[in-house]
Amino acid sequence: MSSWRGGTAVGCVLAALCLGVFVGCDDSSSAGGDETEISALSSSAKVTDKDSEPAEGSSSSVEKGRPDSDAKSSSSAKETKTSSDSKSSSSVKSGDSSSSSSAGKVNGLATPCKTETEDNCEYGELVDERDGQTYKTVKIGDKVWMAENLNYDPGQGGSGSSAYDWSWCYDDDPSNCAKYGRLYTWAAAMDSATTYCGFGKSCTATHPVQGICPSGWHLPDTTDWHDLIVAAGGQYSAGAKLKSTSGWENDGWGNDGNGTDAFGFSALPSGYRSRGGDYYTAGGYANIWSSFEYITGLVAYQMILRSTNAYAYVDRSNEDYGYAVRCVKDSD
Repeated sequence: MSSWRGGTAVGCVLAALCLGVFVGCDDSSSAGGDETEISALSSSAKVTDKDSEPAEGSSSSVEKGRPDSDAKSSSSAKETKTSSDSKSSSSVKSGDSSSSSSAGKVNGLATPCKTETEDNCEYGELVDERDGQTYKTVKIGDKVWMAENLNYDPGQGGSGSSAYDWSWCYDDDPSNCAKYGRLYTWAAAMDSATTYCGFGKSCTATHPVQGICPSGWHLPDTTDWHDLIVAAGGQYSAGAKLKSTSGWENDGWGNDGNGTDAFGFSALPSGYRSRGGDYYTAGGYANIWSSFEYITGLVAYQMILRSTNAYAYVDRSNEDYGYAVRCVKDSD
């Protein structure tokens, strides 16, 4: 999958002419063979802060045809939290509040709430009433995130338009859905039956986009990802703090690829599915969709974590690849 080299320069020139945009070219393969190396900026959200510049080179590529980087039923969601706030689409049960240390931010930074010996994060519980599945949630800074990947199955081709609306378990193994959550095309993550967004289709979505998320929650946009990365320490170090403490491969030089999970986000290396139906990089990468597009109907943003470094960054990818989904709670 990393043999794409010879036509790089010609391919990029043709792509630039066809798409009407400039896309930097990079003929080096990454650890996963497909991810681009630099943070991307959306017109409405900057995804790096001034202390967190791109750490892996200055070129970025969106390579059409390379691995680079459904419909929703009417539903509601319930969340059990350690705090007392609620939404009309959620019911809240009181519980023991272990700590509010993660609630505040200083200069955009949240306070780590978890160490090897203590866990004082502000957790909650989300019940997806569409299928009864329960997800752990965690408050980081001033936002509440799912602390697990979404595992809701909307049904293959749920919008009835094309295979681009589908989702899968890694390696087509149901046990991997239980472990990593499902992998969704961008159309499925956006719930194209409602938003009419997806590969080859123009997007008419209004943000925040609920997408495939339960009622009261939404698919993160690049601002949500930016805020999380800044809260967790910035682009150079946030990945180490957001990754789970187990499940990640070593970095190829014998160093542990696991994170500290300092904020209870517990990101797992869920890998991805290519447009050709092959699966890659479980154990090495986490690729999680954003609701913002880079090129309408073709390319959207994702957040990336890797076993080989401590970075967390937002970049671009083809919309017909299968990536994980995390949801963030709507503002009260």
